[in-house]
Amino acid sequence: MTLKQQMKFWGIALVAFVLFLILLSDILLPFVLGMGVAYFLDPVADRLEEAGFSRTAATAIIIGLFLVLVNLALFLIVPIIIDQVLGLIDNMPGYYENIRSFLMPIIDRFVDLPAWRQNEEFNNTVGQYIGEMAKKLATLSENIVGGGLAFVNLITLLVISPVVAFYLLRDWDHIVERIDSWLPKKHAEQIRTLARRIDDVLAGFVRGQSLVCLILAAYYGLALMLTGLEFGFLIGIITGLISFIPFVGAIIGFIASVGVALIQFWPDYIMIGAVVIIFIIGQVLEGYVLVPNLVGGKVGLHPVWVMFGLLAGGSLFGFVGVLIAVPMAAVIGVLSRFAIEQYLQSPIYGAPPPEGPGNDSTKE
Repeated sequence: MTLKQQMKFWGIALVAFVLFLILLSDILLPFVLGMGVAYFLDPVADRLEEAGFSRTAATAIIIGLFLVLVNLALFLIVPIIIDQVLGLIDNMPGYYENIRSFLMPIIDRFVDLPAWRQNEEFNNTVGQYIGEMAKKLATLSENIVGGGLAFVNLITLLVISPVVAFYLLRDWDHIVERIDSWLPKKHAEQIRTLARRIDDVLAGFVRGQSLVCLILAAYYGLALMLTGLEFGFLIGIITGLISFIPFVGAIIGFIASVGVALIQFWPDYIMIGAVVIIFIIGQVLEGYVLVPNLVGGKVGLHPVWVMFGLLAGGSLFGFVGVLIAVPMAAVIGVLSRFAIEQYLQSPIYGAPPPEGPGNDSTKE
C-alpha cells in the first residue's frame, strides 16, 4: 500500500469514527464512564497485583469498593442536592424582591429613573413573571428528577458502567499489549513514546484534577453549609465539581455565594466576610497545595486550551463530549507538540542536517 493510499484509508477511518460517535452519542455515556473509571483505577489494580492479588480479584475488590462509595454518595448527598435545588427555585421570587429592595435605593441615588420604572404596576408585573418562571422551573426539575427517562438513564449508568469498568480494568494490560503488537514495526518506538507522553498528561490532569475537584467540592460544601448560608451545600458542591474548568468554578461559586450571603445576611458584615474568606482559603488550598501535589506542573494543558476543548466537545457530542474533551485535548496537545518538534528539526524550518558518516560538516 502506497503512502497516498494509506493516508486515504486513515482519513476515511477517522471520518467514519467521528460519524460513529455522533450517531451513537446518546448511548455512549455508560461506556465512556466505564472506560474512565477503568483508566482512573488501573494504578490501584497494579498495586494490588504487586501485593499478591490476581488481576480478577483486584478488579473485583476495587469495583466493589467503588460502587459502595458511589451508592453512599447517591443516597446521602443526591437527596440533599435535589432538595436544595427545588428550594432555590421556590425562593427565586423572594430573592427577586430582596435584590430589588437592596439595589433600588442605591440606583435612585445615582440614576434618575423614568417614572414608568418606578410604577407599582410594572414592579408587580415583573415580580409575577419571575414567580411564574420559577414555578415552571420547579415543575421541570421535578419531572426531570422523577421522570421515567431519568430513572432509566440512572439505572443504565448504575448497571452498565460498572460492568464495562470491571471488564476493561480486568483486561487493561492485555488490551494494551494487543494494541502494542499491532504497531508498525518501523515506528513502534516513536508511537510508544507519544503514548507515554499522552498517558503522563492524562494521569496528571484527569486523575489529579478529579481528586482536586472532589476535595474542593467537599471543602466548599461543608464550609458554606456550616456558615448557615442558604443552599451553601449545593453551591459548594457545584463550585468544586466545575473547578476542572480553570478559574470558572471559583468565579461562579464566589459570585453565587456572595450574592446569596448579601441577600441573607445583610448588613451582617462578619457573615458576608466569612463567605469571602472561605473562597480565599479555597483558592490558596487549590493553588498552593492540591494542584502542585496532585496535578503537577508538567501537564502541558493550557487553561485556554482546556476551556476550548470543553466547549467544543459539549457542542459536538453533548455531555459525552464534555467527558472526553480533556482527554482529546491532551492527545491533540501532545501530537501538536510532537509535530512542532519534527518541524523544527526539518529542512523546511532550516535546521542543519543530522551529523553522520556522510554529513560531516568539518570535511573540506
